[in-house]
Amino acid sequence: MSHKGPDYIRIYTDLINTKHPDKIESCRSLLSKKYLSVLDIIKLNSKISGKKSKDSELFNQQHKSYNKSDIFEILDYQKKYGLNNSQLAMHFNLSRNTVAKWKKLFI
Repeated sequence: MSHKGPDYIRIYTDLINTKHPDKIESCRSLLSKKYLSVLDIIKLNSKISGKKSKDSELFNQQHKSYNKSDIFEILDYQKKYGLNNSQLAMHFNLSRNTVAKWKKLFI
């Protein structure tokens, strides 16, 4: 699959090697993938950063973007685990309105 955009594997590998070398082992399985999905990136962020301040969380939340394959992966996660829109939104730190809009557009 040809994927244009940032090389997240390289970015996170460099970040972990320089700033968080103690977390290399816990992130190795994700970084060994050929392509990182938005779910993989969220997992990596939580593994390397732990708890963040409310200000940085808000900034990051406001600057997230999802492509169709990411949205479908999130909606498949909802179906797989039987979550309602509120539970899915809470799990991925999204708005319930965003989830409802995605379902209206794509399902």
